[in-house]
Amino acid sequence: MAIKVGDKLPEATFMIMGADGPKPMTTAEVFGGKKVALFAVPGAFTPTCHKTHMPGFVARMDELKAKGFDAVACTAVNDVFVMSEWAKATNADGKVMMLADGGADFAKKIGMDMDLTARGLGVRSKRYAMAISDGVVKVLNLEEAPGQVSASSAETLCSMVDKSL
Repeated sequence: MAIKVGDKLPEATFMIMGADGPKPMTTAEVFGGKKVALFAVPGAFTPTCHKTHMPGFVARMDELKAKGFDAVACTAVNDVFVMSEWAKATNADGKVMMLADGGADFAKKIGMDMDLTARGLGVRSKRYAMAISDGVVKVLNLEEAPGQVSASSAETLCSMVDKSL
């Protein structure tokens, strides 16, 4: 069953790139006590994700911070090394927290996984954006088609959130 507004995020562990290399980070560590804008993409370096989705969040970083977000995070079913290089390639490094969900554990736990094996991509995450406050989903914007970035865009998320969230 897919996660919905009002639900608490389940416990899962992401991999992030730290100063000394890859390290695990739990949902409690990422989202606990914070207001986080989380967006998910089907894959780093894929056309829509690389050219539209990530750049939109990087471009609106100041607006997201002004809306009271403590952090902006991106998750994808990619390994931590790919996520780290993608952050560098999109000017997101040091701005967007890159949460590698290599085995799709998080995507599956929240019901946002999709099987693209027939297209050679394996299990991936659906495209969405969330506003999360202390681990609880306050806004959830899911795209109907993987190639679209409208409901899950930074612009749409900003328009739906105020500082009181």
